[in-house]
Amino acid sequence: MNSTEIAEYLRHHPYFFEEHAELLGTIKLTSPIMGRTISLQERQMEIVRDKLKSMEMRMADLLRVAQENDAITAKFQAWTRSLLLARNDVDLPYILTQNMQTIFSLPHATLRLWNVAPEFAHTWFAASTTEDVQLFAKGLRTPFCGKNQEFEAASWIDQSQTIASVAMLPLRFSPNEACFGLLVLGSPDPQRFTPDMATDFLSKIADTTSAALACLIDE
Repeated sequence: MNSTEIAEYLRHHPYFFEEHAELLGTIKLTSPIMGRTISLQERQMEIVRDKLKSMEMRMADLLRVAQENDAITAKFQAWTRSLLLARNDVDLPYILTQNMQTIFSLPHATLRLWNVAPEFAHTWFAASTTEDVQLFAKGLRTPFCGKNQEFEAASWIDQSQTIASVAMLPLRFSPNEACFGLLVLGSPDPQRFTPDMATDFLSKIADTTSAALACLIDE
């Protein structure tokens, strides 16, 4: 019998070594860990220890992710709470952006709304925006993240600040409704917002922002 036939035989006779236990002590294997010949039992123990180590590393990684998610959830709850505590509708955009910077440790956050109710037409968040910006926001189905390519929306942030990367979140009441604004997050760090980053959490921020600012829009 060749090695393939032997392997096939053992595969179809899983109890072979129970019936011939004396053979286990004679089988020798080379350990990739210890670099020497060891018995089958020692090799099995190495495999078990290696699996346990992999499981421990996996559990540690899952725990780290869970802790990070818990921290993000706590920040999101604190930010949402600050919106619920706002007493004046006209103060909402300022509270929203300022607390976003503070709670989420964001260097810059600002926004613009269009089609606001007449009583809010004089406010900073209703400042004039070009048709290009509105078309860009309308075309976003998910938040845009990436390098600041001299976007007009990035210029809404203090011009004395360097903005290397941006996240731009379209604001709408539902996926099928028209866009009524754009929330802009900026950072001097070019790696803070990148095209390959996940946008699920940013989408939740956009949804909450849209709902909070609905009172400012002329319907």
